[in-house]
Amino acid sequence: ESVRGRGNLRLLESIKHDDGIDSVTPHDIYEPYGQMVEGIGFYYAMLIVCASFDEALMKRWVEGEASRADKLLGSSVDSETFELVARTYLSDIRQDSTSQNQGSVHATRREETVYQIPMADFIELCPSITGSYWRLVNRPLKDGWVTMDASKTETSRERLARLIKERIRRTLVERCQDNSARMDEEFAAKLADPVGKMMAELQSQRSRDIQVTEVHEGDWPPCMMAAINDLSRGENVNHAGRRFLANMSRAIGLDQEQVHSFFVNAPDYNAETTKYQLSQLYEGKYTPEKCDTLKLHARCPVASGVVDDRLCRFEWLTHPLKYTRAKQRRRVRDEPQEIPQPTAEPSSEDNG
Repeated sequence: ESVRGRGNLRLLESIKHDDGIDSVTPHDIYEPYGQMVEGIGFYYAMLIVCASFDEALMKRWVEGEASRADKLLGSSVDSETFELVARTYLSDIRQDSTSQNQGSVHATRREETVYQIPMADFIELCPSITGSYWRLVNRPLKDGWVTMDASKTETSRERLARLIKERIRRTLVERCQDNSARMDEEFAAKLADPVGKMMAELQSQRSRDIQVTEVHEGDWPPCMMAAINDLSRGENVNHAGRRFLANMSRAIGLDQEQVHSFFVNAPDYNAETTKYQLSQLYEGKYTPEKCDTLKLHARCPVASGVVDDRLCRFEWLTHPLKYTRAKQRRRVRDEPQEIPQPTAEPSSEDNG
């Protein structure tokens, strides 16, 4: 029962939380019992996903597990465990002793190990990650090894964890597809109850999304306009900003071709990569990120002082879709309404 409960919780969190499954577990993973519950709970969640034969549920769970792994590997686990996992998912890694804090502008952040990975791994995994950091031309390269040096906001280890996340995501998708292909309907029927509950939760989550219709450009929130304007000027927009722009555009009904056009002036624009990533986000039907999440990733122009929008200052304005809905209501209220002409009253002569 504990295993089933933990598996159900991991799956529920992947459906409800855009930032992935909570990395905190109620069980002591340093004890055999805790390890059993976490390990088999993971497989139980996968079993439910495969028995659903639903691609949207699979993608939500895979994204949740990959994001959880990213958070754990980036900071929580010890270095020995991190390197063991890294060597499991990559062909090899090594430490770059020559790059450690040699006058680096990032050296003041904290002492850390700088990792290197084979170029083949980097080339395979980096196309699905946005940002100039992930272009090979911007990475130190020597004898076939790419240096994953620190950035302004992330350590070398956190950068490498982000790359491992992509490999974990691909691995889980492949495993789920293979398991679903081998699963017969008789076996899947035995999991009908938990599958039904998860599918109902997925549908409920979608129905809770704020509904917007007939969205005019004047209804778009400033965070969305800021991302579009930055991209149009050829400025780099971070991963969180690009993901939000795609999710927000889908939620308000823009088609993929129009959204694709927002990215053509990006410094790292690639038509095929952009098309693929937009397709994945549109199929996943993810809820756009909340205002707090955008502020955390420096994608709120109001919080940073770039834009002053009175509507965003209201305490209830916690999500960009609420901004759009409020704009819609105001526009409908202010637009002149056509008043129907009253029908003529019958005269006494007509009655006579």
